[in-house]
Amino acid sequence: MAGILIAGTTSDAGKSAVTTGLCRALARRDVRVAPYKAQNMSNNSMVAISPDGDGVEIGRAQWVQALAAHATPEAAMNPVLLKPGSDRRSHVMLMGRPWGAIDSSDWLEGRRELGRAAHAAFDDLAARFDVVVAEGAGSPTEINLRAGDYVNMGLARHAVLPTVVVGDIDRGGVFAAFLGTVALLSPQDQALVAGFVVNKFRGDPELLAPGLRDLERVTGRRVFGTLPWHPDVWLDSEDALDLQGRRTTSGNVRRVAVIRLPRISNFTDVDALGIEPDLDVVFASDARSLADADLVVLPGTRSTIADLAWLRDRGLDRAITGHAAAGKPVLGICGGFQMLGRTVRDPGGVEGSPTTVAGLGLLDVETTFGAAKVLRLPHGSWRGTAAAGYEIHHGRISRGSGVEEFLGGAHAAGVYGTMWHGSLEGDELRRTFLREALALSPSAVSFPAAREQRLDVLGDLVEKFVDVDALLELATAGAPTGLPFLPPGAP
Repeated sequence: MAGILIAGTTSDAGKSAVTTGLCRALARRDVRVAPYKAQNMSNNSMVAISPDGDGVEIGRAQWVQALAAHATPEAAMNPVLLKPGSDRRSHVMLMGRPWGAIDSSDWLEGRRELGRAAHAAFDDLAARFDVVVAEGAGSPTEINLRAGDYVNMGLARHAVLPTVVVGDIDRGGVFAAFLGTVALLSPQDQALVAGFVVNKFRGDPELLAPGLRDLERVTGRRVFGTLPWHPDVWLDSEDALDLQGRRTTSGNVRRVAVIRLPRISNFTDVDALGIEPDLDVVFASDARSLADADLVVLPGTRSTIADLAWLRDRGLDRAITGHAAAGKPVLGICGGFQMLGRTVRDPGGVEGSPTTVAGLGLLDVETTFGAAKVLRLPHGSWRGTAAAGYEIHHGRISRGSGVEEFLGGAHAAGVYGTMWHGSLEGDELRRTFLREALALSPSAVSFPAAREQRLDVLGDLVEKFVDVDALLELATAGAPTGLPFLPPGAP
């Protein structure tokens, strides 16, 4: 099998960016390439279609990486998806379907079962593609978790994958991080670590060159490239660490305030608004931040009832209903839409204890949670405009007679609610919505084109600043023999 593991010195070191860019670069060489991440922890996910036609849920990053690779997204590309429920407990999607929950007390034994399934998924991809580019998670040197690791060096050992470590030089300390990452691995793990990629470098490359030479001398491993910091590198947001406003510099703009829910999920829904030249998209967590908003967006959440209580505790419920009473539009998506209704019922305790709570009362809609998760890719139309999206939810809604259907949801008097994530990524649908909700003249920007442009930027950067041919050779031939051991090794 041919493959390579892109590991990182830390979380957010640039593993996703390098993996995505390498997938695009290899696809340009007509290599049949598949992205892979054994385990992802994220509340941003996407629906793919299984061979039997059912919807399956995978991490958003792997879905985007599949687009970069010109491959069809599938569950094997992200066999284990963890959706955080608390600091010690996560809900697990295995091969795209609900598997159960796992917490710190059964972490090691649970990981063994998940690891077997994840490695089987990798083997399946490796049998069907020329190269599998695997992305690690966190750091490969989580020595407290190594016994149950199946994502980093556990995967590398399973498939004998050469490993390249990415480090973010913008954070500082990257040379120490590279050395320490290798030196705290066992001799068997170290034998697979072939070298490094520096990410987010700013400045004169000549000033960096002596450090790279010393790193190669000290570690006996090659630096395969140095990626510069680039303002246009913007992947679909992977987690809540990236909740920044998408601001425009235009003078005559409308302000979009997105409620920053504590358990926010699939907030990539607002990325399509962020590319509009006449919209200033910001995240808000207090009532004052909504005062001058033209449009308020309630995004998805992994816990509708808990986040609805949070809204009320902060007075955001009154700010939202006041915004609507002033004739200004409100958009709710999935869990955010459910909050806009009259009642939210959870008779089986899907989100916790069985309960029924009042919603904000802006739409004549009731939500009832069911045990089975809905995963599908719906298509339809609104105002004569074709629409599509994806659904990931436990809530089933019932509309009253006083509301109009809106993308699987409801609409009345400037309040819009949809169960469809991703619908605003459709250019014509987004323009139709903005024309009606904000009387905004249509722009010429295209979200799918912007995403493709970002993927091409990553591909271009990897082509120019990383030795892609050498990484392809690594993937097919394996790690070089005789790589030196760096003491002290694993404790």
